Amino acid sequence: MGRRARDHVSALVMGAVALGCVALAFGMAIALLLKSRPLLASSSVGHLLFSSSWRPSRGEFGFYPYLVGTLWVSGLAMVLGIPICLLTGIYLSEYAGRRLRGLAKPLVDLLAGIPPVVFGLWAVLALVPLVERLGSRMGKATTGYSVLAGGMVLAVMVFPIIISVTEEVLRKVPAEAREASISLGATRWQTTKSVVLRAALPGVCAAVILGFSRAFGETMAVLMVVGNVPTVPHSLFDPAYPLPALIANNYGEMMSIPLYDSALMFAAFLLLAVVLTFNVLATLVLRGVERRLV
Repeated sequence: MGRRARDHVSALVMGAVALGCVALAFGMAIALLLKSRPLLASSSVGHLLFSSSWRPSRGEFGFYPYLVGTLWVSGLAMVLGIPICLLTGIYLSEYAGRRLRGLAKPLVDLLAGIPPVVFGLWAVLALVPLVERLGSRMGKATTGYSVLAGGMVLAVMVFPIIISVTEEVLRKVPAEAREASISLGATRWQTTKSVVLRAALPGVCAAVILGFSRAFGETMAVLMVVGNVPTVPHSLFDPAYPLPALIANNYGEMMSIPLYDSALMFAAFLLLAVVLTFNVLATLVLRGVERRLV
């Protein structure tokens, strides 16, 4: 077999594997949607998404408290995490020396490899008591198992994704752009803010989107500290019940209750749909920034 033929076969194999990965994700979504058909046949999608009544024994499956709890925890994680991640990424890209950058990047990657249950245990031991004391000082009755505790541990868990992608897209900005700005009299911070960040803004947005999709689907660490009470939270000190925790806590009980299986499959479909959507958006944005910077 000639070299050109080998290259052609290799390209076909790699293309098939890539298409298989994409097909697997969409296949999972279709399978979950098919498993959800009994529930969708008994209730409208609008009723399922906006009802707060969750009584499986009566056939009532309202996902509104779980959706709101997921958004509260994920949104708080982004609010807490984005400023720290962006400042860290900017420092590593624009200010840190090569030696410090070489030391910091493996530590950030190591943070990404820590199992979620370890983050959960750390949050139970450190963050929950901290939130309880903070709530007492502010006159809020709380056990510490709350939206705030869940958001804080999720913020730490999304650090590696946002920091790594932010640092990478900032370093892709051509050095000539920095040199031209400095030669015109701009300071280093003015160059970073007005030139580098502006050029890399789509990539930074993609980093935030990837971090949000990770936070939205995280299960174990959040399950351990968020309280798991199926009510709509009204403050940071209230407990919540995110969708991933609903699936993890109740999957073993579904066999004896009609439509329970279908309801949990629908919850999994909602999670997968949101995560896929955000990942596709992040990929499209990253491709756009790469075209701009090449």
